[in-house]
Amino acid sequence: MAALIAALVCAVTLASPARAADASDDDGEAPKQPNVYLDLSTTYITVPPNTLALGFRNFTLPLGVAAQSVQMTAPLTVDVTDRLSVYGGVGANTSRSDLTSWSAMTLDSWHVGFNADIIKQAEGPGPTLTVISTLTRSLNSPPGLAATSNQTVLELDYALDQDQMQGFLAGTRVTAAWVDSDLVKVNPAFVGYVGGYYQWDSNWKVSSRLGVQTFGGARIGNVVLAKAFTQPTLRFDLDRMDDSDNRLFGASIEVAWTPQPIVQMTLRTPLYAVRN
Repeated sequence: MAALIAALVCAVTLASPARAADASDDDGEAPKQPNVYLDLSTTYITVPPNTLALGFRNFTLPLGVAAQSVQMTAPLTVDVTDRLSVYGGVGANTSRSDLTSWSAMTLDSWHVGFNADIIKQAEGPGPTLTVISTLTRSLNSPPGLAATSNQTVLELDYALDQDQMQGFLAGTRVTAAWVDSDLVKVNPAFVGYVGGYYQWDSNWKVSSRLGVQTFGGARIGNVVLAKAFTQPTLRFDLDRMDDSDNRLFGASIEVAWTPQPIVQMTLRTPLYAVRN
């Protein structure tokens, strides 16, 4: 992953040679520093009985009762350029079920990743292509159930105006998990979606995505942990941006039918050390 991030830094930097020249042409203007911040997020998740919550960091066996969890992540994020961000950090989790009370908040994972605009709409007739990829490793898992997972998103953004205040979205998301035990096999989950967004002059931005998720199921030996399914997903986001399009606050709700609905609500409150 470190080599992949380094390669993307080089690729995106080389893809934008005019940016350095523009900065040097502006007499008396100091070069922009990269944004540096903790992208703090707090997520509340409800999981129905006998449901595998794939993609939510720690791998856990499906429970026979409904469960809830609160997860916090604080990745240190650096916007290397306006096309590339890299991040890495840890996550903590507390959970309860219908049979147990809330557990103590403990570290449960670390993660690294990147967010890269490979193609910009301003550079040609097509939409902006963004790739977001996160590699996660669970911590403090039961013996044999430690897992490594990767979630990669490819999203097309076609803006309807020059200021990118409104537009259409389309994309795909792939989530794969590899459990340390050879007895456990988790097949990937694929999501395809379409959506759109609108941003007001006050810099409040709303977006939505409607899609379909296909999951191949999971097994432990010959026992089925989770059946394969194809079901809808729905997500709404509300963000407050600044004049430079930096996020100041974000809230989202996502519902994924599995086939019973998993509901995820997230608050994002970035803590900036450097903000342009």
